[in-house]
Amino acid sequence: MSVSTGTAEPGVVVVTIDHPPVNALPVAGWFALADAVTAAGRDPDTHVVVLRAAGRGFCAGVDIKEIQRDGHEALVGANHGCHAAFGAVYDCQVPVIAAVQGFCLGGGVGLVGNADVVVAADDATFGLPEVDRGALGAATHLARLVPQHLMRAMYYTASTVTAAQLHHFGSVYRVVPPDDLAGAALEVAKQIAAKDPRVIRAAKKALNGIDPQDVHRSYRYEQGFTFELNLTGVADEVRNTFGEGK
Repeated sequence: MSVSTGTAEPGVVVVTIDHPPVNALPVAGWFALADAVTAAGRDPDTHVVVLRAAGRGFCAGVDIKEIQRDGHEALVGANHGCHAAFGAVYDCQVPVIAAVQGFCLGGGVGLVGNADVVVAADDATFGLPEVDRGALGAATHLARLVPQHLMRAMYYTASTVTAAQLHHFGSVYRVVPPDDLAGAALEVAKQIAAKDPRVIRAAKKALNGIDPQDVHRSYRYEQGFTFELNLTGVADEVRNTFGEGK
């Protein structure tokens, strides 16, 4: 099962990504995640959502092997699935807290960048390896986590930053040891859940309404170049080279 939903405390819904070995989600997994987050937010008994992952890392992005196997159909599906999942986090009717451990790459950054609050383990790293896979995407969301010029440098070099660095920038709220991650995320969730849910839901709408970036349009614009790279055959050449370890 790629995605599961549970209740940790009254008003606190936990959505868990669980797709071994590295939580690189297939097309169906992205849509399942979108459905789970959306459904949680629509439930009037939900005050806050915690988005977490099982295993040693939060999310390694899309399932490259599925795209290699199924070609453009899987590529289009992955792009639509990511758009749906990222949008579900952003548009969720209640705040979404991302609890991040280990690696957070590609689509993982898309999820975390659209979350309302980020709590991370001190072993967490964040980055976009897209250029090494012949793709583009999620710069929209990385730009919500790091300053503009650092985002560009990370994008071009496919390098990563640590949770401590993001805490310095203010985009990660708390950094804790891995064993304390679940508790730290739940602590923040309980603080939010204790507020009047009518006010919190209104606050979520208000904050999205004053956001300077249209994350939906921006991400889709990026993906146009991913499609272009695939249609011209460039992406296949880059992915094949990456797969050979060159």
